[in-house]
Amino acid sequence: METNFDITVEELKKLLEGNEPINLIDVRNPDEYEEDNLGGTLIPLGDLPDSLDQLESLRGQDIYIHCRSGARSARAKQLLLSEGFDKVHNVTGGIMAYREL
Repeated sequence: METNFDITVEELKKLLEGNEPINLIDVRNPDEYEEDNLGGTLIPLGDLPDSLDQLESLRGQDIYIHCRSGARSARAKQLLLSEGFDKVHNVTGGIMAYREL
């Protein structure tokens, strides 16, 4: 199984500016999300194991995961891969790097 699906914030920016909707998951905490977000679906990392049903319809589709710096999203990616999701992309650098663009 291919697991090296990390993307850069520059690549994410191009996707977000495109016309196609993307499956963006934000695994930060609600207070961080309220402060600043990229419009993704909020599923805090701690809630992810209990929220897999919510993502079931995305199986086989590209899923992009971000957090503040890339650490929590890397853990979320591993969890989803272990649950059989195969097109999971971690946004390296997270929202901090994105806001520096």
